[in-house]
Amino acid sequence: MAFESPYFDLLKDLINLRDVPFTERGSRLLVFLEDHHLSFRLAERWMKRDRQLSAYRRRPPMIDRWVFTDGEGRPLDFTLVTYPHRLDAITSIGVFSLVFVDPESILITLPPGSCGVAFQANLDIGHADRRGGVMRLTGDIRRNIAYTTNARITANQIEPCAPECQQVRLTMETAGGTELLLNITPRLGFNRYIPDPQVVLDAAAHRWHDWFAAAPPVLEPLRSQYYFAWWVMRAGLISTRFFTTREAMTPSKMYYVGVWQWDAYFHILAYRHVDKRLAQDQLRILLDHQREDGFIPDAIHDEGIVTHLDLPVDADVTKPPLLAWAVWKLYEKDGDREFLNEVYEPLVRSTRWWLEQNDRDGNGLCEYGHPFSSGLDDNPLWDEGMPVESPDLNSYLVIQQDTLAKIAGEIGEVEDAQMWSRRAASLAQRMIDSAWDNQAGLFWARKDGQPIHVRTPFNLFPLITGRMPPGITSRLVAHLTNQQEFWPPFPVPSVALDDARYDPNQMWRGPTWVNINYLLIEGLRNAGYPEVSGELRRRTLELIGAQKDIYEYYHPVTGEKPPKAAAIFGWSSAVFIDLAIQASLDARLASGKE
Repeated sequence: MAFESPYFDLLKDLINLRDVPFTERGSRLLVFLEDHHLSFRLAERWMKRDRQLSAYRRRPPMIDRWVFTDGEGRPLDFTLVTYPHRLDAITSIGVFSLVFVDPESILITLPPGSCGVAFQANLDIGHADRRGGVMRLTGDIRRNIAYTTNARITANQIEPCAPECQQVRLTMETAGGTELLLNITPRLGFNRYIPDPQVVLDAAAHRWHDWFAAAPPVLEPLRSQYYFAWWVMRAGLISTRFFTTREAMTPSKMYYVGVWQWDAYFHILAYRHVDKRLAQDQLRILLDHQREDGFIPDAIHDEGIVTHLDLPVDADVTKPPLLAWAVWKLYEKDGDREFLNEVYEPLVRSTRWWLEQNDRDGNGLCEYGHPFSSGLDDNPLWDEGMPVESPDLNSYLVIQQDTLAKIAGEIGEVEDAQMWSRRAASLAQRMIDSAWDNQAGLFWARKDGQPIHVRTPFNLFPLITGRMPPGITSRLVAHLTNQQEFWPPFPVPSVALDDARYDPNQMWRGPTWVNINYLLIEGLRNAGYPEVSGELRRRTLELIGAQKDIYEYYHPVTGEKPPKAAAIFGWSSAVFIDLAIQASLDARLASGKE
């Protein structure tokens, strides 16, 4: 009997294979439906072959035009039914089911009788054998494919159909317990061992069920999107390889293959609820590549790290200093003081790098040297050039130092705790003295000492430090909740609605990013505005929950996906998970059930 799980019913057919691929934890294989056939893509940058940063988004599939056939090799129409653990392709001759055996192998159960498959493999050599066939991409870059069956083969052909392309046609006579194993690997050796299909199906079902079952329960209206978010947080993990020193979450397995520093800080918001070690490793992988001077790379990929870019300016590139904030988020959940001890010195080095090497004019406030270091890649704050002394950066550094004070106190470094607290207070006061415009009621970013008159939520970010005087905080909140500026139906837009540079479809020039909402929700609560915080949380949950997928950013008025927003997005999923847990806990407390 097949293993049953209530989570599978909730998520049935949400993996649509067009925008949401079939994949598995740690795997680089992504299965898609294109026209009336399947394709198998690889989630990897592969710079040695493509020579371009984002070429993997346009690379042809490793296997394309995969169809199921009858015993004569004629393609069959099929209807797909999808679950987290398997795909069922329903045809006129029976059901073909796909399930992951391991991160590099997919088992395909075959209907009884005569059937087959046909596909194109984008590799340059191949040969058939008595159990299937082997194909390879030769040269400096190696990728290999093997297909293996325990059915009786009636026809088996591998023929070149173009340079680096092989056409495969396989037909079989099948009976109960006959399968086809597909192995796609960069390794020299293949997996050609066909396991018991029921054991494989049960193992896959248990893996996914146990993942969902470990998550805290949430309110019924949130459940469907909540467990889809948990699917994203498991499916998006990639296994270790070269520079990817830990199992790590991608921002999106389809669009951003690697580990980005800022994204990792938000991914832990979800993982801390189910797997302490996995959550900690999202931060450890960043520290594995920390420079001696404390600098932490912008991103980590299998083939290397990103520490410097020459576009749009030539400068080192990192991400905002939220590492201490993320560490404390873990500690709030697991109370693991040993982890605090482990990361304290790297945290201190990172903070000192920011404070000592990024105050170019010596006024005590730090600057971004590269727009990408802000995480807000194309925000209009950078239109006048770099470096820019930005309120969000210095707000993060206040939070970083305040959190370092808490960490130091927990591990017994009393003098350090006092020092970091004094420094946080001093930096907060310098922001007021240098960046606060009392007439406008905003903190301005500055370039060469002159204010940049563009209004973004990052001009309001000093309120999240918890160190602003009540008069300043109230004016910042007034801007935030102004419907003409930052309070549309789905706040918070990344540029004010009434600013001439507002564009709701262009990345950081207008859309709502829910990680920014998360920081504001927390900051508003800590600053004494629980009602505003609660309303922003409610709207954020409504925004993410209204779509079938979970996106990189959203239209702040309609709530829809802007054209270029990435799908199955990690930090949006993690934010939804943590906010859903918060909202559910608050509801239970209000009802007296907790």
